[in-house]
Amino acid sequence: MSNSSDDSKRNELARRGSLHPHPDKVTDALFHTDPFFDPRDAVQVKYEMIRSVRVESRSASQAAAQCGFSRPTFYEANAAFDRAGMPGLLPAKKGPRRAHKLSETVMSFVQKEIEGEPSLAMTTLAERVRERFDLRVHPRSIKRALDRRAKKNL
Repeated sequence: MSNSSDDSKRNELARRGSLHPHPDKVTDALFHTDPFFDPRDAVQVKYEMIRSVRVESRSASQAAAQCGFSRPTFYEANAAFDRAGMPGLLPAKKGPRRAHKLSETVMSFVQKEIEGEPSLAMTTLAERVRERFDLRVHPRSIKRALDRRAKKNL
């Protein structure tokens, strides 16, 4: 593999959150004898770690150590694999899972404001939310939350 494609793969793994944090600690022979196996690819390394326990009857401790992970990481990956297969080994998305600022209390307030003034602009709503709750929310976030709420109530 050339250096530029090697660098681009490393960059892509890092961008997707699947770059192994300690590829230098991967001592499993597969990752040093065959270029198909890349110790930088955390998803591939986790899969091989699980496979070596299930198929080759290695201990969890031995497999984890040879793959540069801890035993708890093995058990987490194993459970994720049981639950979802290969996609379970992909890194979880980072960041908020929902509109965390727009709680049910805030959205009830927004809904009441709209009911009182149906033509209210989103920027005005955002300003009223800031005044009432001391909370800065982008007008587009309010619009998206209202759209999700309407879709949920269909």
